[in-house]
Amino acid sequence: MESNKQDVTAPLIFAITIATIGSFQFGYNTGVINAPEVIIKDYLNYTLQERFENPPSEVVLTSLWSLSVAIFSVGGMVGSFSVGLFVNRFGRRNSMLMVNLLAIAGGCLMGFCKIAESFEMLILGRLVIGLFCGLCTGFVPMYIGEISPTALRGAFGTLNQLGIVIGILVAQIFGLKIILGTKELWPLLLGFTIIPAILQCAALPFCPESPRFLLINRKEEESAKEILQRLWGTQDVAQDIQEMKDESIRMAQEKKVTVVELFRAPSYRQPILISIMLQLSQQLSGINAVFYYSTGIFKDAGVKEPIYATIGAGVVNTIFTVVSVFLVEKAGRRTLHLVGLGGMAFCSVLMTISLLLKDNYGWMSFICIGAILLFVAFFEIGPGPIPWFIVAELFGQGPRPAAMAVAGCSNWTSNFLVGLLFPSAAFYLGAYVFIIFTGFLVIFWVFTFFKVPETRGRTFEEITRAFEGQVPAGNRGEKGPIVEMNSIQPTKDTNV
Repeated sequence: MESNKQDVTAPLIFAITIATIGSFQFGYNTGVINAPEVIIKDYLNYTLQERFENPPSEVVLTSLWSLSVAIFSVGGMVGSFSVGLFVNRFGRRNSMLMVNLLAIAGGCLMGFCKIAESFEMLILGRLVIGLFCGLCTGFVPMYIGEISPTALRGAFGTLNQLGIVIGILVAQIFGLKIILGTKELWPLLLGFTIIPAILQCAALPFCPESPRFLLINRKEEESAKEILQRLWGTQDVAQDIQEMKDESIRMAQEKKVTVVELFRAPSYRQPILISIMLQLSQQLSGINAVFYYSTGIFKDAGVKEPIYATIGAGVVNTIFTVVSVFLVEKAGRRTLHLVGLGGMAFCSVLMTISLLLKDNYGWMSFICIGAILLFVAFFEIGPGPIPWFIVAELFGQGPRPAAMAVAGCSNWTSNFLVGLLFPSAAFYLGAYVFIIFTGFLVIFWVFTFFKVPETRGRTFEEITRAFEGQVPAGNRGEKGPIVEMNSIQPTKDTNV
């Protein structure tokens, strides 16, 4: 039975590949705004001057640029909170199909904003595409996890994160001046998101609906069975069908918890605090400041062609995402998160020192570039993939949807704040801006050390006992915090 489950079939690979286009879209639209920063600022300056006959102040220009970057996260916040409204009503596949209309609409708004001389279209387009990406961050890992064989679910789940970092890298490459990063072609760079949306729309009808959704939500057992047999390449799926039936029974018996009850019930307070703090540790680490504004940072460091250094950071990001896949089950999640946070804190101090001394010592520019690349590497070792594991493991069937909504909203909210406030902070603080992120990283490291349990290799019952304080949370003799918590039934159905 297990050996059959491990077969990788063409229909399974096709469905997962098409689904990860949504992850690619999230990554692409996160990174695409970075390279043409100067060109878009010139466009904003020209548009405002033409409309009001006076050149805008530097404050107005910086504010509009920051809004263009950060409004993406506002859409993401709304989208991440709306995932449940779609997937439970329309299904996983059909939800992905429907929301591509948002990607097409957002791409058109951004692609035609220059012709229309409307900076409002640019900002609205970023909002709409953010809404689309917020929905994708829920749809894609859910769909991949539900169509994957149990033995391969973790490995396939990492493709969500890999799709994101590849999207960032492609956006950086397309942003080169020799491709689309010019004054004439930058609207096409932003509007390119229409193409993968159309591709996914054309291919999704050939992908199956989630068998788990069909059986649990629609009670279509025969359809679910046929899809499993085709995807997994085996006729023997009776045990998996029974597991879905058992889960359906558990869901019917277990109380569904609202967002308000997560904070009111004493038994949920600590796990939701851990979930929120780890999401904040991902975004307030400073990684999005590097991704959104890395071209400007490399330019300040004295790099003559900063976009190539930015692309180098994207390559490192992709490589270490793959590395983390192999490390997470060997080193442990808590350990990797601590290593990642500690390494990023060290690199942020190094970035600050090198930026301060680059005018006096030319070689400090190379130190700054090295620190940024290491910063990105440490992020993908720990704070990048790890936080998304935690929510699914700390909460049972009842509270999990509400917990995922809170965690996702925390992630997008902090993403928005960094995107909005970083340019102003960098303007006033200069090189010292990364000291703020150093402070956050130290706080999150201390919190992780004392409050976050290690769950590697633990059964559901062992994790539950650890939270109740009966056994150490560390894995197999590894010392870890004992977390006081009751009535939590964690699940191991995680996605990266």
